[in-house]
Amino acid sequence: MTQGNDWDAALAMRDGGPVPAGELGRLFGPLFAPPRGADGCVVVGRLAQTLDGRIATVSGSSQWIGGPGDILHTHRLRALCDAVLVGAGTVRADNPRLTTRECSGPNPVRVVLDPARRLSAEYGIFREGPPTLLVVAAGAAGPHAARDAAMVPGGGERDGASRERHGCAEVVRVPRAGDGLDLSAVLAMLAGRGLRRVFVEGGGVTVSRFLAAGCLDRLHVTVAPVLLGSGIPAFTLPEAARIADGLRFSWAVHEISPDVLLDIALDRARPGVCA
Repeated sequence: MTQGNDWDAALAMRDGGPVPAGELGRLFGPLFAPPRGADGCVVVGRLAQTLDGRIATVSGSSQWIGGPGDILHTHRLRALCDAVLVGAGTVRADNPRLTTRECSGPNPVRVVLDPARRLSAEYGIFREGPPTLLVVAAGAAGPHAARDAAMVPGGGERDGASRERHGCAEVVRVPRAGDGLDLSAVLAMLAGRGLRRVFVEGGGVTVSRFLAAGCLDRLHVTVAPVLLGSGIPAFTLPEAARIADGLRFSWAVHEISPDVLLDIALDRARPGVCA
């Protein structure tokens, strides 16, 4: 079976096809396992880091830590999942499209978490492309709300119903949790829309919050053969006083040249320091 046929077999899992034999089946098959969380979602987080655990330089430069294999893997995750989710910081830093340009397969619904609604609608993700949700805290107005609502084509009507808009994105409000959003409420909202395979693509703070909340089923970490010696850490969690306060797990290693990919089974576990 050729590499293209291997991917076609993996992509067929979206339509109820069997988990294929081989490496792609071992890597992506767990995304189609029965959900463990009460929300009914299967959630996979992903980060690309240097060997010394950095996802960006001190100035925020992060393109590109991972090589071609990591980029392809990221686009394949998008194609296999119903929704791809990022935090406001990722939109601000990278202005991503979050589409499946590097592989065959459908584009996911794009989800941006912006608790205080600080992002303007001038970013590309709010102007064109696949359906997009902007998830904000209940009561958040933000400095651009009135102007950005006025940018909606057709006066903000979709499917015959009036909805709050942010550019071309639909605004969804969920409860706060601390200085962020209630992630359990976010997942329940997505599941209610039929978006049950959720890819948390970044950035590090957003993935860390899902980890700390016990909301990740899998974690994919690409490790690139790069040493920085400084920069932004991959994970931001409360300070641990003991090794036992961390989280130990099993993993499988896959080669995505020139990098390696760690597929980590979390099954909604959370670090002891976050319990």
